Amino acid sequence: MSAKKPVIVYGASGYTGRLVCEYLREYNIPFIAAGRSTEKLNAAMKANVAGIETADYEVVEVPHTVSALTELFNGASVVLNTVGPFAKFGGEVVQACWASRCHYTDTTGEQDWLITLEQEWGTKFANAGLLLAPGIAQMYTTGEIAAQLCLETPGLDTLDIAVFWGGSPTIASTQTILVNAAMAKAYYLEQNKYVEHQPDAGLYNLAIPGQHELALALPWGGTSHPVWFKRDPRVANVKVLGGVFNRALMLGVPQIVAAALEATKDMNPDDRYAALAQTAAGVMNTMPPRENPRVNKSMDSVHASGPLGRAHCIIYGNSNYKQTGLMQAYAAAHLLQQPPKRVGFASGCQAFGHHELLGQLRSFGLVSKPVLTVHD
Repeated sequence: MSAKKPVIVYGASGYTGRLVCEYLREYNIPFIAAGRSTEKLNAAMKANVAGIETADYEVVEVPHTVSALTELFNGASVVLNTVGPFAKFGGEVVQACWASRCHYTDTTGEQDWLITLEQEWGTKFANAGLLLAPGIAQMYTTGEIAAQLCLETPGLDTLDIAVFWGGSPTIASTQTILVNAAMAKAYYLEQNKYVEHQPDAGLYNLAIPGQHELALALPWGGTSHPVWFKRDPRVANVKVLGGVFNRALMLGVPQIVAAALEATKDMNPDDRYAALAQTAAGVMNTMPPRENPRVNKSMDSVHASGPLGRAHCIIYGNSNYKQTGLMQAYAAAHLLQQPPKRVGFASGCQAFGHHELLGQLRSFGLVSKPVLTVHD
């Protein structure tokens, strides 16, 4: 079955998975919408994917095991994974991709998952000529595009990144935030070494472009950027802060996380995960509405500096989850036509090019022209 459909969206019934399917349709790419429940998949496709009646797709129910996933992936070329938390559920998918010789992408920002992927699977995928590209998503890739535009100016070695968006996290994102905060450390990059963020630092006050009021920010688990740029010889230091524009929501996040950590600190890992998932469901247990570009805005700002130069890039956009869905679909479109620019462990920009990704986002009306200021 999968030989007829070159792309598999795993977790297609979720909020992000639906948008990936929507943009695969716009690229005219046949796909399999896969997950653990045929009923949920069919309902999601018919009710939540615009234009699905003109898409070339199949729905497949599959258990979350390496053997079942490998069987499904055999004959396909690309797997777009949206099932998180990835540190808990991603291992089986990556192993099945490698066994069936499929390219792998996901939407994660879990820093511990990226480090694990690079250490345990990067060389294996590279030797097989396969791409292993976690974290292709607005919160990571759009900011990386801005960083890469800054780094076109030689002599800059430090990245100060801010990522903000409007709206609320999805059910899966809320769960991932809590699990990641409880069970993993967050790092920034200093002189090409990982340094742990102070766990009890609380909220940061951040001056961001486009508003007079200071914004509230958090490290959000450290994000993907320090891991990606650790392998970039131009860069020595990377620090990332981010948040939502909703100040009241940001004020509540540290309190929710702290209460969850205290309540679960003496539990074994399995019980702790279950308790954190239950807490997350209490915070967000309904699917957010389809994004409204007047409400769901995004802003990625990067200050890049070096001993004698500076650059600043801002990318204003809208509909951050749509940005994610589009970039995942473009990754599949690229991989079906030509090899990536880098195999093995790579970011979206390293695999497909930052100008190429920016062009796709602009052509679909999801970001404006970057505002780039260079002082050298």
